[in-house]
Amino acid sequence: MDGSAEVDHAALAEKIPLDQIDVSDPALYQQDVWPHYFRRLRRDAPVHYCKESPVGPFWSVTKYRDIVDTEVKHRALSSADGITLRDRPPGMELPMFIAMDPPKHEAERKVVQPIVSPDNLANFEGLIRSRVCKLLDGLPRGETFNWVDRVSIELTVQMLATLFDFPFQDRRKLSYWSDCGTAVPFPGGLIESEEQREEVFRECLGYFTKLWNERVNSEPRPDLISMLAHGEATRNMGPREYLGNLLLLIVGGNDTTRNSMSGGVLFLSQNPQEFAKLRARPELVDSMVPEIIRYQTPLAYMRRTALVDAEIGGKTIRKGDKLAMWYISGNRDEEAIDEPDRFIIDRPRPRQHLSFGFGIHRCVGKSLAEMQLKILWEEILQRFPITEVVGEPKRVYSSFVHGITELPVRIPA
Repeated sequence: MDGSAEVDHAALAEKIPLDQIDVSDPALYQQDVWPHYFRRLRRDAPVHYCKESPVGPFWSVTKYRDIVDTEVKHRALSSADGITLRDRPPGMELPMFIAMDPPKHEAERKVVQPIVSPDNLANFEGLIRSRVCKLLDGLPRGETFNWVDRVSIELTVQMLATLFDFPFQDRRKLSYWSDCGTAVPFPGGLIESEEQREEVFRECLGYFTKLWNERVNSEPRPDLISMLAHGEATRNMGPREYLGNLLLLIVGGNDTTRNSMSGGVLFLSQNPQEFAKLRARPELVDSMVPEIIRYQTPLAYMRRTALVDAEIGGKTIRKGDKLAMWYISGNRDEEAIDEPDRFIIDRPRPRQHLSFGFGIHRCVGKSLAEMQLKILWEEILQRFPITEVVGEPKRVYSSFVHGITELPVRIPA
């Protein structure tokens, strides 16, 4: 995006009446102009009410400490109406454990938790490294290619296929289902209507139902489908709840890692002094990885619905109101993080970010995501002096998934 458009948004964000700011507008993220609007809200209306939007009225919680306060009030502010501001049409609801309150949330989450236990992560490390090495060694030199497709998506779907013990040759279906699950419907988009999304969901559920039937009739195995099929809290799930939990695990395993893998290449290209620092001290990979995840914030927000009147940041959220905890804004909060708009790979407290959420709903796969990114960067540093970004990134049209669809790069011959 050209600089003049950016200047326009900087000016517009300052002069637009507060009650007309709608940070749920997907175009703000596709055009990468969202920081201006959140800077204004954090300063002038940290807990902000948007009366009219395509997703209905909603509150925005934009400051780090208020987001943490919202997360811990899970008895008053419920997850049960879903994770996005867009309400699902009647009959198309998707129960999933992240969109549940205790005690059901804990019971279902506990079923899949062993997949990311420290012992299991240690078992995955060698496999991830061998795949990363093979993929990086096969990348073209001296010609432009799309890093998102060749590296970020490919590594992510390989890992997802392993976690589900999913047929490897069909692994790209996983990223397609994930993208369709979170896409904003619009003419010419990936999906154009909720009905079309339901068709994709039927295909996904049909495929995974065959895998469920195979696993439920055999001995328990250490993959996610077998865990769900044999888990006490999940083995009697209905089809919609099974689909909901599958999509949660696919999106959680897909978007966070994939968009951080792309974001890291972009941020180091935009900050050559940080790349020089990394090449001089490769051990900084350890603190760079959480900084990439903070700076990218792959899921921009999570939704809550008030079960009772509740107070956040001095504002009263009325029973029935919906609100968004904008992690993407909390991660740029000047009061919580020093120089938050700078990408700094050797921050003293790099894990002080909200990209994985906070409290009982904190991302179950955060350690696996960090491990995949760490291995990727360790191996990149062994091979390439630089990965040049040679064109503008294309971004996802979404206020929920903060993602990159195209990142043209060239590795020098």
